[in-house]
Amino acid sequence: MTKRLIPALLLLLSSLLPVQAQVFPWQDTKKTLDERVEWLVQHLTLDEKLSLMVHQNPAIERVGLPAYSWWNEALHGVARAGEATVYPMPIALAATFDPQLVRNVFNNVAMEARLKYHQAQDTGYYGDYAGLTFFTPNINIFRDPRWGRGMETYGEDPYLTAMMGLACVNGLQHAYDYFDGGEPDPVELSAAACLKHLAVHSGPEGVRHEFDSRVSERDLRTTYLPAFEYIIRNSDVQQVMCGYNRINGEPCCTNRALFDILRNEWQYDGLLVTDCWALNDAYELDTVIPRHRTHASAALAYGDAFGMEVDLECGSGLPALKKAVSYGYVPESKIDEHVRRILRTRLRATEQTSRSAIVTAETLNVTPSSMVLLKNTGVLPLKEGEHLRLEGPNAWDSLMPLGNYNGTPRHTVTLGEALGHYQALSAGDGKTLVYAGGLNPQLEGEELPVEKEGFYKGDRTLIELPQEQVEEIKAFKAQGYRVVLVLCTGSAIALENVIDDCDAVLMAWYGGQDMGTAVKQLLFGQRDDFGRLPVTFYRSTADMPDFSDYAMQGRTYRYADRSRVEFPFGFGYSYSFFSIKEPSVSEADFTVSGTLSLCNTDAPDATRHSTVVQVYLKSEGDPMAPVKQLIGLAPVAFVKDGPTLKPFLIKLDPYWFRQYNPLTERMEEPADGTRFTLQVGFSSDDRDLIDIPYTYHNRK
Repeated sequence: MTKRLIPALLLLLSSLLPVQAQVFPWQDTKKTLDERVEWLVQHLTLDEKLSLMVHQNPAIERVGLPAYSWWNEALHGVARAGEATVYPMPIALAATFDPQLVRNVFNNVAMEARLKYHQAQDTGYYGDYAGLTFFTPNINIFRDPRWGRGMETYGEDPYLTAMMGLACVNGLQHAYDYFDGGEPDPVELSAAACLKHLAVHSGPEGVRHEFDSRVSERDLRTTYLPAFEYIIRNSDVQQVMCGYNRINGEPCCTNRALFDILRNEWQYDGLLVTDCWALNDAYELDTVIPRHRTHASAALAYGDAFGMEVDLECGSGLPALKKAVSYGYVPESKIDEHVRRILRTRLRATEQTSRSAIVTAETLNVTPSSMVLLKNTGVLPLKEGEHLRLEGPNAWDSLMPLGNYNGTPRHTVTLGEALGHYQALSAGDGKTLVYAGGLNPQLEGEELPVEKEGFYKGDRTLIELPQEQVEEIKAFKAQGYRVVLVLCTGSAIALENVIDDCDAVLMAWYGGQDMGTAVKQLLFGQRDDFGRLPVTFYRSTADMPDFSDYAMQGRTYRYADRSRVEFPFGFGYSYSFFSIKEPSVSEADFTVSGTLSLCNTDAPDATRHSTVVQVYLKSEGDPMAPVKQLIGLAPVAFVKDGPTLKPFLIKLDPYWFRQYNPLTERMEEPADGTRFTLQVGFSSDDRDLIDIPYTYHNRK
């Protein structure tokens, strides 16, 4: 009897044990990535391939391919996926003028993202916001402060945008290499970044599904495309996203001229993904939201997009894509090309790493370095124990610091919480008002349902500080208060009607979960490492061109009339006085060098004192060239009780010397012997810069 039961028991036990998963050839990591991808391409059916070309990929169990969603966000921390560290908005990160700091931020973001990815995998969740392919960074040029999404960008300058965007890409994609101290892995990625939105995309939000960005070839090549090109040429960025708008009549996601630049001129062979549901704008007839309507049917729109260079749709157009293929608009050879790119990136980003898991610190103390001191008559730094009065709409707001595209922080510190210890119980003589004013992310942002005076659909129609805040500040000033204005916003605010009533102005942006702590540290002189403006502050709305005009003339520090500017690009005070000694340029190796001196400081107890040495280029002989343009920078920090002299060396890249040739309609290297003026100093204002003549020597 016992002998008869044993086989039955063994059979029963074996049925309860997990079945050994079949190993398919594409899962063999000893094979090359291309070999593994090619096996899948050869063994998937046409329908299975098409299912991989929309952002929500279903599982294909017969070849062991799990489900996956391509849609995730990480503009300033992992977004929309529960608890995550919330760093300052990208516009604030740009204000640090420190690419290495931004790289460090996104190294941490990538590690936090991988942890959350594995947690989602463990629970069997494969939906949106759980993957490792991020629609980040936004490298559109912030050409006009009225654009509500400008807070997502790195500012108005192509060079600064390129440097910060490159730092973000490398941080997200190669965090392992940074933490391990090893060489970049040719296959493995910590995550996959995406440059968005290609191209000429910066509002208006209210009409973005029908808007046609009319732009000259010169402005396209000198302003709107350089950051995309530079990052593509200097990284292995995995994704590029085409935008909602049209460019000169053609939607970005079916734009043959744009695709030719991307694929043929720049030799980009990564993924091209649509903005979410952008292809719908090409064909849908909508009585509520006006759309482009450039295509007579969905099949024609998808045929143009995928028949050319679009690889992946963020959207739900699989039926339309299948119809386009059945009509012969997209050949199967093109489908295979798209799927190879899709699988190559997906495998690189999502497979289990062979390296050890890394858990990073919750946050980096980057927020103080992002805030810009715009005015100080001597009221700052405040003295420890000084009694304050805290007012303003943003004083206790815990959502405002988070900006948009944000996660849920484990903690936040509001201005009220950080400064509560100093608030006066009764009116004293030490009469100082900290006014937390500005805007909030419910007023400016992506296509918001906001229609109130000064705002429309996420954009602003007026850039002035809201009038009710102006009146409050003036009333407090009339009562004898020293006014410290803390500006919370995602963009420039015109202060012409209130600046004389303020004794100090601190641009705090949407500063992330530790915003209140950072404001306190800066106001009391515990830190002296302020940021610099990544955008121009105009005097008034009347001093700007029409919002819908994409011509660069009159816009940004590169083309604007200086008399219309309140605070220039690159500007920012500190509690210390710095000077540059003996700056020089080496024509042989493209470097600017000199010595930076910390002369004195009004914040002797600060742990850090820092500034940013900036290098600008002025062209000669081209009346349509920018007035000047940033081509190099070096953040320099001095520590407490450390040396007060530091050398700096800024390596210049010939890429940023290129000039527009109207005959070829291309950017070209200057001729040998072309003369320029280099300007070295602390902002884009001529008064802050030292001129150095420079002769360009051709590198060929």
